[in-house]
Amino acid sequence: MTNGPTFWDIVRERSGENIHRCFYCQKCTAGCPTASVMDYKPAQVLRLIQLGRKDGVLDSQAIWLCVGCETCGTRCPNHIRLAPVFDTLRYMALEEGYRPDPMVYALHRSFLNSIRLWGRVHELSMLMEYKLRSRDLFSDLGMGVGLILKGKISFLPERIRGVSEVRRLYK
Repeated sequence: MTNGPTFWDIVRERSGENIHRCFYCQKCTAGCPTASVMDYKPAQVLRLIQLGRKDGVLDSQAIWLCVGCETCGTRCPNHIRLAPVFDTLRYMALEEGYRPDPMVYALHRSFLNSIRLWGRVHELSMLMEYKLRSRDLFSDLGMGVGLILKGKISFLPERIRGVSEVRRLYK
């Protein structure tokens, strides 16, 4: 028996989210736009935390694929926001020497850099940075051109008002 705080307690304390309240309804997973590519779905991550499965959680790729859209918290009947939980888990993973898959980490960094630069995601610049980071320049070029031609991806980014406030958050 351990005398210190449990993994569950540490995540709750650092994230500010009361994950004890999760009863596994899976509404977070049902609404998550990236759940289909995660090794553990959002509700499964919470359950693994509750079960004390620290290594499984910190070594998962799921924690790097959360885009922080807050759909999970909006859908949760117990108002648990997973974005701060996943942020906490990413910090813990890095602190403890876990390394994400290089391709997943490249996407994560590119996504965050786009938000820091524009205050929101600009898909084209984010994808260009990701392609350079991952060194996978041409694998889906045809699809990208198709999206641009259909007007689904904008060439010109829109910078939000208050982008300096967003940049302050990164510091």
